[in-house]
Amino acid sequence: MIQRKQTEPHLARYLHSKGARLGLPIGGNFELTARCNFDCPMCYVHLKQEDIDAQGRELTARQWIDLARQAKDAGMVFALLTGGEPFVRKDFFEIYHAMKEMGLLISINSNGSMLRGGILNRLLEDPPFRINISLYGGSNDTYCRMCGLPAFDTVTANIRALKAAGVDVRLNVSVTPYNREDLEKICQKAEELGVHVKLASYMYPSIRVNGGKYGHGDRLSPEEAAKAAVEWDRLRFDAETFAARAKAMGEFALVEESECAADLDEGVGCRAGSTAFWITWDGRMLPCGMMPHPTVYPLEVGFDAAWEQLRRETKALRMPAKCGSCPKRGACTVCAAVCVTETGKFDGVPEYVCAMTDAVIRETVRAAEERK
Repeated sequence: MIQRKQTEPHLARYLHSKGARLGLPIGGNFELTARCNFDCPMCYVHLKQEDIDAQGRELTARQWIDLARQAKDAGMVFALLTGGEPFVRKDFFEIYHAMKEMGLLISINSNGSMLRGGILNRLLEDPPFRINISLYGGSNDTYCRMCGLPAFDTVTANIRALKAAGVDVRLNVSVTPYNREDLEKICQKAEELGVHVKLASYMYPSIRVNGGKYGHGDRLSPEEAAKAAVEWDRLRFDAETFAARAKAMGEFALVEESECAADLDEGVGCRAGSTAFWITWDGRMLPCGMMPHPTVYPLEVGFDAAWEQLRRETKALRMPAKCGSCPKRGACTVCAAVCVTETGKFDGVPEYVCAMTDAVIRETVRAAEERK
């Protein structure tokens, strides 16, 4: 059983809380590239080189460094380097070391396949605050189906090397039709490796790369996604914790649709556009990487002006009134990015997520009864 643990330092929560009051960009996400050596079907950013050439060009190392310096001067403490796969950039360490020298706490998102040899050695010479590795399955066969390469053994060996060197490694797992049957294997591997793992069974529609097809994605049905989420809970929680979760879900199950009022709207409730920003591979600033807008252009207007515009436009966004007043909200994962990627509108009700939430409640209660 995977043990629950605190995954965010108290200092980070304190700084984001203070940043929200002062309007500071505490956390920055730098999407260094849309390129990747994997080809995962649900990816929201991966583009082939010809598509990158048609849409624009990646920012240079100097541009990334300049943006990071401006963001740091504006209050940024935490920086996430992501992609695509950031290590496909030959100038990755030029960007990384320059940002480290600014005193930033840097995390890296990676698929883990390139973290060996010279890349691993250079990383260990000056380790990041954290490295988050996406684990896409429990075998080489699953990796072939999901990513196009038999990389499971390579990735897990690289994780062991990072752990042995004392680097803080966290795992992210995205559940899709291609790896759905591997949940128990993934859980066992995480325990063997001694790393915390975070699973997502909800996959955002990849509107940034699928031509703006809102609500469409290579993903499980709402009911299948719910069953995967509940199965994961059964694997990671002990019986007492799972029973307590089921009891809470049982209260949601008693709620009738008629009890939902429809007169309370709300804005973006997370850190996106409040204390955090996302800069895409081609230089657009977004509240988060899943949201197509609001979009501002820090290379044109400067970071400070872009941040103030992003904060102002994000603050004006409103989510659906039905979601804001829904008594099942405590069991739901809805957010502004979910609404817009599912419906094309921030105030559109994401029916996929409604169906998934209802199914999670049902499956949790049913699984608890079976576990007695």
